[in-house]
Amino acid sequence: MYIVGHIDIEKYRCVTEDIQTDEVIITDERIAHIREHHPGEFERVWNYLERAIVDPDYIMEDPRNPTNTCLVLKQIAENNDRVQLILRLFTPKDEKGYRNSILSAWTISEGRWKNYERHRKILYKKE
Repeated sequence: MYIVGHIDIEKYRCVTEDIQTDEVIITDERIAHIREHHPGEFERVWNYLERAIVDPDYIMEDPRNPTNTCLVLKQIAENNDRVQLILRLFTPKDEKGYRNSILSAWTISEGRWKNYERHRKILYKKE
């Protein structure tokens, strides 16, 4: 388990009101998942995960689990990468010991980014 960083709980209340902690982790199992399902992406996005959760461009509803999971999008200025991650937020309904955690992460194309802007429910947009 690795601590990725800390979220601004107020910013993420757009997903759920009852977030229990600001700490965000990623587990070895989730790193293996990213490497298996998105080859080469973990190494590409690892250095951007903290920046994405701390200063997201968008927080969007996750249609698969809208109650405590969200999509986080961040454009990285230095190389024009667009990072997407799935963040699960820890609420009182979760088992004791759970934490906010990154479930998956990868880069997306400009076309996919624009498609998300048009078709996903935006909960937060950086102004």
